[in-house]
Amino acid sequence: MRVLKGTKLLDKRSASLTWIGVPALVAVAAMSVLGTSGFRVNLTPSEPIGLWRILPLDRSLRGGDLIFICPPVTETMREARTRGYLRYGLCAGGIAPLIKTVAATSGQIIDIGEDVRIDGRKLARSKLMPRDARGRIIKPYRGGVVLPGTVYLHSDFPGSFDSRYFGPLPVKNILGLAREVWTYAP
Repeated sequence: MRVLKGTKLLDKRSASLTWIGVPALVAVAAMSVLGTSGFRVNLTPSEPIGLWRILPLDRSLRGGDLIFICPPVTETMREARTRGYLRYGLCAGGIAPLIKTVAATSGQIIDIGEDVRIDGRKLARSKLMPRDARGRIIKPYRGGVVLPGTVYLHSDFPGSFDSRYFGPLPVKNILGLAREVWTYAP
């Protein structure tokens, strides 16, 4: 009788694990297939939450382009990952690709004050945050000329971790253009 009860308990646990495990495995497999097909799931508020696709960049990069880019492995990015500003992903350093808008390209001048100015014009929704949500000081990028081979990136989301704080990123790290497939913006 005890063996039978133990077996029933084991069967209930096995069934529970199956109900949880099988959908989890299916989700992981689907994410893998989508990931190798250029699809990405965005769970950050910097851009609408949902399914996105990386499209090849088959033309010159322009201001206003929405792109996927892998951040370089730098001390700034490591600290940002430690603080929780960046998510885990498949880019170098275990960081997820960023979805950002190209705000300035090579040769343009970035001035940083209370907000950002590019070639003397205020960048909309670019007010800098002196502290993060936990009250920790955030050091802004000092500004200057966007060097050849780099781009200055921006997100309209006020709490976004973008070039206001880490500066321009290498063009060679761009994965492609970002296109919404299915998203939700509250």
